[in-house]
This record gives sequence, C-alpha cells and structure tokens, in this order.
Amino acid sequence: MTVQEKALEVIRRLKAVYPAAQCTLDYENAWQLLVSVRLAAQCTDKRVNIVMQDLLKEFPDVEALAAADPTDIEAIVRPCGLGHSKARDISACMKVLHAQYHDRVPDDLNTLLTLPGVGRKSANLIMGDVYGKPAIVTDTHCIRLSNRIGLVDNIKEPAKVERALWKIIPPEESNDFCHRLVDHGRAVCMARNPECRKCCLADICRFAESQRDSIQES
Repeated sequence: MTVQEKALEVIRRLKAVYPAAQCTLDYENAWQLLVSVRLAAQCTDKRVNIVMQDLLKEFPDVEALAAADPTDIEAIVRPCGLGHSKARDISACMKVLHAQYHDRVPDDLNTLLTLPGVGRKSANLIMGDVYGKPAIVTDTHCIRLSNRIGLVDNIKEPAKVERALWKIIPPEESNDFCHRLVDHGRAVCMARNPECRKCCLADICRFAESQRDSIQES
C-alpha cells in the first residue's frame, strides 16, 4: 500500500466512525473563532467555550474588543492560561481587523497570517471552517496521528507536516480529515496509552504494527 493509498483508506475509515466532523469550539462568526483559537493554545476547547461566553458579554463585537484595555481582556481570559500574551494578541488582532478590514476577517490565508497572534493553525481553521476552502490544520492531534499511522515520516514541525499531507490528502477532504484526526486522537489514539485494540486503523497503522512486533518478540 502506497502512502497515497493509505491516506485514502484512513479517510474512508475515519468517515465511517466519525461521520459528523466539526470544530468543537463554539462560534457564530469568523472573528469569534479567531479569538477562540488563540485562547485554545494549551487549553481545552471546553474551557475556551465557557470563557468566550464571559468575554462576549463584556465585548460583543470586534469594535468593542479593539477599544478594550488589554488588562480588562486578560482579567476575563486568564482561566485559559497565558492570559497576558493571549490578551495582548487578541487586542492587537482586533485593532487591525477594525482599522484595516472594517471588522471582517480576511478570507485569504496569507493575509490572515499577517494578523497579530495568528499562525498557520488558526489561519487554516478559519479558511476551512468559516470560508469552506481546503485547509489542513496541523494541531497536536494531526501531527501525532499522522506520524503514528505513517502518513508522514517522523516529521514534527507543523508547517512541514502540512506540506507533506497536502501531497496525499485530496483538497476536498482536507478540513474534515483534520477534524476527524482530533476526534480519533481524543477517543482512541491518545498521546499516552493509545487503545490500539479498538482502533479502526490498527491493521494499517505503523505504530500499531510496531506494538504487535514488540509483543511477539517479548
């Protein structure tokens, strides 16, 4: 099985197990997702969704956040961790959106990457989930599972993983594929003690195969 064939088979199987692929961050529009993704760094989506409710009560739109003192933003987002840097980035990003883009989040990847605090993960999530364009979000689940399964070969840098996956993942499948990797990474293929015995990919997964080999040798 070539890596391209494996990728298509992984997509097929994950579709069957996780038919409803979607982002677990709550949002109503692009700027809310942009803020949520920044808050999600080293924080659970569940906590981010709670904190976002409090943030939106105080600052309901881009203009309000752009005008807010970063310390007031920090006071609300502190439960997500890294409150000072996250508040600083959110404030700077909203100021740019308000001043240069009339409160609208750009629908171009390269333009998104110029916004304060916006990296490739955030930009690709916006492109895929909000604007419905092909996007590969290389978060920790995507990187871990892609390496374990054998879709990439010991590549840990997000940008390099993204480039490698673009070569084997059909563009129309890319966004949902990444969401399904997150679902599978949380339910089965955890960072520690992955449950290979209940994995739908076990017979084609490089990591599961190595585990079987080690058991046989012991």
